[in-house]
Amino acid sequence: MAVAFWICLFLVVYTFVGYGLVLYILVKLKKLLVKASKFDKAIDLPTVTLLIAAYNEEDLIVGKINNSLDLNYPKEKLEIIFITDGSTDQTADRIRRYNQVTLLHQDGRSGKMAAIKRAIPFINGNITVFTDANTFLNKNAVLELVKHYQNPKVGAVAGEKRIHVEESADASSAGEGFYWKYESKLKKWDYELYSNVGAAGELFSIRTGLYQPVESDTIIDDHMIAMRIAENGYIIAYEPNAYAMETASANTKEELKRKIRIAAGGMQSILRLRKAANPFYYPVLTFQYISHRVLRWTITPFLLISVFILNILIVLNGASLLYHLLFAGQVLFYILSLVGMFFESKNIRVKAFFIPYYFCVMNYAVIAGIFRYFRNNQSAAWEKSKRKI
Repeated sequence: MAVAFWICLFLVVYTFVGYGLVLYILVKLKKLLVKASKFDKAIDLPTVTLLIAAYNEEDLIVGKINNSLDLNYPKEKLEIIFITDGSTDQTADRIRRYNQVTLLHQDGRSGKMAAIKRAIPFINGNITVFTDANTFLNKNAVLELVKHYQNPKVGAVAGEKRIHVEESADASSAGEGFYWKYESKLKKWDYELYSNVGAAGELFSIRTGLYQPVESDTIIDDHMIAMRIAENGYIIAYEPNAYAMETASANTKEELKRKIRIAAGGMQSILRLRKAANPFYYPVLTFQYISHRVLRWTITPFLLISVFILNILIVLNGASLLYHLLFAGQVLFYILSLVGMFFESKNIRVKAFFIPYYFCVMNYAVIAGIFRYFRNNQSAAWEKSKRKI
């Protein structure tokens, strides 16, 4: 039992903390041995297509159009395409008022991946930038993304997702904001070591010529599009100065719904991205992919449960003080999580309690997502999550 306990605990700590530490050390060592390359600011900019999928976004769509038109990029080199797959509100009608953008509307709803496939023949840009309708980009976002394509090994570039967090944030805001700050740091180090292992749909780009159609039932299309490019030997770069800003989920229930969908999509992608998991192709990419994605989306949430149960059994069998302290630490952490849940239900804002609560919600979502995927209960059609206004 003791051996099993320590193996499980090691994998849990490695997944959430250890990998970041290992990554940080490896990046520091690399910087001592390899000189960082610099970008040439005088090069001719590539043509870009900004592709925006929107579903029932009538309240935000005008703001998104204006945000897109206001981007700091040569207008003659920037094409803007909106896809309104299945929208039943005024989204399409409001887009039609702007002759500076192209609208691809379809009444029937087939899912985001099917919508993207429908848009591909209309894309003219050398670089395609994907972004969501409910996020707003900083003015230099496209400029910051495209500079990485000076490196011929770069096939995709991920931007940064930022969550607007109020001082009086609830669990969904505080937890999601903290999570994405940590994720952004890991992505930065991933790229500095070798490559990112995915991209967030809020903002990422690819060389249009490298696009590979993915299955229409793909749940997390952004991740799959980027990783299929990585499986062909290209690097997924990361640019924190290109960012998409959005508000947090309206509440923890909405965030849980979103996380379960992502977890189901994560399991689907792991089963399909076999080359990324095979170290005989690109060993560093495989190390990053398994450490950053696979462990989180598969065994680690179950290992958290195993660690707790094994710790109880070891303590009951008369273990040393160390095991008692480890058990007390776990109990305290889960109590803080329950306090966070109680505080949220009473609308009491204490961020310190929301982090453990969000951590537990996130790991529960992975377990629920895995079961949902294997029961074939997850639709590929994107689910619009309610966001704070």
